[in-house]
Amino acid sequence: MKYRRLGKSGLKVSEIALGSWLTYGTVTEREQATACVRRAYELGINHFDCANVYGAKPHAAEEVMREALAPFPRESYVITTKAFWPVGQGPNDRGLSRKHIVEQVHQSLKALGVDYIDIFYFHRYDAETDLEESLRAVDDLITQGKILYAGFSEWPADKIAEGVRLQRELGLHKFVASQPIYNMFERYIEAAVVPICETAGIGQVVFSPLAQGVLTGKYRKGQPAPAGSRLATPGVNQFMRVTDDILDKVERLEGIAKEAGLSLAQLALAWTLRLPNVASALIGASRPEQVEENAKASGVALSDDVLARIEEVLKG
Repeated sequence: MKYRRLGKSGLKVSEIALGSWLTYGTVTEREQATACVRRAYELGINHFDCANVYGAKPHAAEEVMREALAPFPRESYVITTKAFWPVGQGPNDRGLSRKHIVEQVHQSLKALGVDYIDIFYFHRYDAETDLEESLRAVDDLITQGKILYAGFSEWPADKIAEGVRLQRELGLHKFVASQPIYNMFERYIEAAVVPICETAGIGQVVFSPLAQGVLTGKYRKGQPAPAGSRLATPGVNQFMRVTDDILDKVERLEGIAKEAGLSLAQLALAWTLRLPNVASALIGASRPEQVEENAKASGVALSDDVLARIEEVLKG
């Protein structure tokens, strides 16, 4: 496993990270989820991603992570969590107010069974809360040692720029991480998000690098989704984009992967990691074997010829 510096911070994270969105605390049994986390750790993955809303109920996935990581020294792994989405019916059970941020961080610390969170993310931009309030709340939590680093997920480029400017003007701790969707079929961050973040010293931790399983080759045009797959599971496939055009491209990409001696998933992960600003690619796994296969993408450098052929397919 290779490690990269997260932005301009001193934090080193594994190129492949393991996430818990739509898996742990929901469709993946606790024992199976624990096996995935522990196999990831054995393979050198030190970066584990969570959020307060992941799981069948608030903080459920964090509790699974607590059990899975319990045997390992706290200093040997990086654990993350997030807040923004509703965790209850009350008017203050959502958003990025100081009240909600502080309360959720305390609950996450308890659920994860840790004294500090390595990276805390604003899970989206909150237009209903003054940005300075949110930034100061997290800055206070960093000063208190309850959070080590701060980041954001899926923020528009202009809001990232505004946050960076405010942190600089107010002398607050800087963002070090951005967590956007990024894969061969979702590339919006290349235009503005990555350039802004590179200048500001913010690294990308990209989610859905395999397009929620589409870039594993498991889905075929004209064939039903395999039983038990994400596409065939109601409630976890609402964000998936599967068209005949995409499946045609996947088939062509498989040929490129085979010639390169890689699985399609390894090719897709190595492709996201071609950008120096990407520190980690977040995978999801329901079986340890999936973790093992994906971890092999770390350290794979795709040749210019392979990258050009991929680009030709994607633009076709």
